[in-house]
Amino acid sequence: MTIFRIYPLLALFVILPVFASPVQATELTPRQQAAKLQATYENTTTFKADFEQISSMKLSRRQREGRGSLLIRKPGLIRWDYLEPEHQVIISDGKRISMYFAEAEQLMIMPAEEYLQSDVTYAFFAGEGDLLRDFEVDEPGDDYCCGTPPDLMLTPKQPHPQVEYLYLWLNDDFMINRMQIFDHYGSRNDLIFSNLMVNPPVEPGAFEFTPPPGTEIVEQ
Repeated sequence: MTIFRIYPLLALFVILPVFASPVQATELTPRQQAAKLQATYENTTTFKADFEQISSMKLSRRQREGRGSLLIRKPGLIRWDYLEPEHQVIISDGKRISMYFAEAEQLMIMPAEEYLQSDVTYAFFAGEGDLLRDFEVDEPGDDYCCGTPPDLMLTPKQPHPQVEYLYLWLNDDFMINRMQIFDHYGSRNDLIFSNLMVNPPVEPGAFEFTPPPGTEIVEQ
């Protein structure tokens, strides 16, 4: 069984409403960008996107890649559907996390509180917490080597077990296009978002999951 870990984060957040300011992110200071980012996601009720995830470990050339979709509805509801490299579903109903692994034919169920507190991505997109309170907000250093430089570098003010620092790339609406998370061991988790939708309608039952017959159910 392979668990493609979503690096959920701190209580963060992200997403800009349709009435977002036309001011370009590059014209603002890092703290101004962070403030707009927070305001966007605080005004978001539901959020939907497709994602690509690339994870790599320090001193290893091997990368793991995954693709799928993300759906969030405040408060506490989140669903990750992995289509590649294998079918996995991760759902929180605010109280419990259900993690389905098709290849292993197994469904794991556990309390949601600890998971959500550690899930950076949920915190960002759910608009929880306070960026300027919880993070040191800076411009990325000159040591970023490859591709388009990120817009923001965030470092947790309080030690976080899974995050040493992270980079954010923003679009003109101050929504996150890409998030790159580094842990204390030099491992990197890259999340690239596309087809972003703010406040889309959510179908009844979207945060429910019934596993196929024969699935082993493990409760913790």
